Amino acid sequence: MPFFSCNRREKRIEWISIKQAVRRRGVLHMTREQIETYFADKEKLLVDAVSRLVSIDSVEGPSAPGAPFGPGPAAALREALAIAQEWGLAAQDHEGYVGTADLNAQEDALHILGHLDVVAPGEGWTVTSPYAPKLVDGLLYGRGTDDDKGPVAASLLAMKAVKDLGVPLKKNCKVIMGTNEESGSGDIAWYFARHPYAPATFSPDSGFPVVNTEKGGFRPSFSRSWPAQDALPRVKWLHGGIRLNILPGDASAAVEGLTMYDIQPIARDVTSRTGIKFTFAHENGLTVIKARGEASHAAWPQGGNNAVTGLIALLCALPLADGGCRDALRDLNALLPHGDYKGRALGIAQEEPVAGPLTVAFSLLEVTETGLEGRFDSRVPLCADESNCLAPARAAFESRGFTFQGTQGAPHHVPSDSPFIRTLLRRYEEYTGLKGECLSTGGGTYVHDIPGGVAFGCTLPGFDTHLHGPDERVRVSDLMLSAKLFTHIIIDLCS
Repeated sequence: MPFFSCNRREKRIEWISIKQAVRRRGVLHMTREQIETYFADKEKLLVDAVSRLVSIDSVEGPSAPGAPFGPGPAAALREALAIAQEWGLAAQDHEGYVGTADLNAQEDALHILGHLDVVAPGEGWTVTSPYAPKLVDGLLYGRGTDDDKGPVAASLLAMKAVKDLGVPLKKNCKVIMGTNEESGSGDIAWYFARHPYAPATFSPDSGFPVVNTEKGGFRPSFSRSWPAQDALPRVKWLHGGIRLNILPGDASAAVEGLTMYDIQPIARDVTSRTGIKFTFAHENGLTVIKARGEASHAAWPQGGNNAVTGLIALLCALPLADGGCRDALRDLNALLPHGDYKGRALGIAQEEPVAGPLTVAFSLLEVTETGLEGRFDSRVPLCADESNCLAPARAAFESRGFTFQGTQGAPHHVPSDSPFIRTLLRRYEEYTGLKGECLSTGGGTYVHDIPGGVAFGCTLPGFDTHLHGPDERVRVSDLMLSAKLFTHIIIDLCS
């Protein structure tokens, strides 16, 4: 006969009585207190599931059969599907693009859309290494704990709760687990080209309460070439940025014809103006300059300090010889100056009350002896269109001799008075005691192209998850709260 402590036995008996009551009296008797009772001993289960996913490096890699976005995302997808199956859900792999977990075979009423791919870890981790999840004082650290493996696990646990409690449902809830959110969302485009949308969709890929407005995207590329030059001093190369949607915290360049002692006094002045710190090394007859700022998500560039624009400011202050590279860097410094995160120099600065201001993050730049290529990531409000954004930016670059290519994506907005949003906000207020409201974001969430889709969860307001940065983390209590909240919402929309 199994042994139970008194407290554990009482909890087991109480849980069984809840399940029987639900079956006997129906879903209307399901209460928050009953859901809380179910989740009373589920924290370790959730943490273990998140840790299993975070332990997998799922940065995009080379495409292969069954792994369209590389072996890492494919491995994370297999693990997530294994968790779903262990928890009694119907799991399916859709050719490696996405995986799905279903509660039943009924028509879909709700889609919960999360992703298992992650951004590159970068440098600067202190609490643990990126793929070695570690729990410290209620915070779980590791790449993907917040974005978006933790929320995916919380969503699956909510599905397990509904199933375990035996709640009678008339419709299905489907968790869709993607593998390409960080690199263009080709996974979701593939899936919804073959499957219908649900009447309601939310993605736990942003934060609470509800994000119903997302800025449009404007991410052009530009380039310029010039003849190689022999005159010194000159820039040999520059490398800055790792991803289009990350404001770069590091950049480096090599200069020929100047020593570190020539550069250091000028660098001190640039540091005092920009906050960017510089270090120097002598390598193969070149002075290598490393710039250190602070990385941030491109949607909130004002939260970081751009190492690329800081390094360009330093190079423009050096006594470089006349030539195409020097001129191109000076033109870039005029078009995208350090600290200009609103596009004022480009002539595209604008804002409106719902989505807020346009932002610009100069995130990628490569310079060689004969040319440069770069990109910036701009998030544009509801009032932006091609005439007041793309056209003036193109004109500004082309007037200075750059080639310029890019398109402008539309923003996403769902009316705040929709019945779906009202349901989300009502349950949010019930479970948190906080005011529910609709928010806008510059970040492109997973539902940007989903009709009627919104972002919802999994972080309470005011907590810094170090999104896309070192020591990414999630509050376990936020994930547990989200799982309970999602459970009630699944019941609301599918019963």
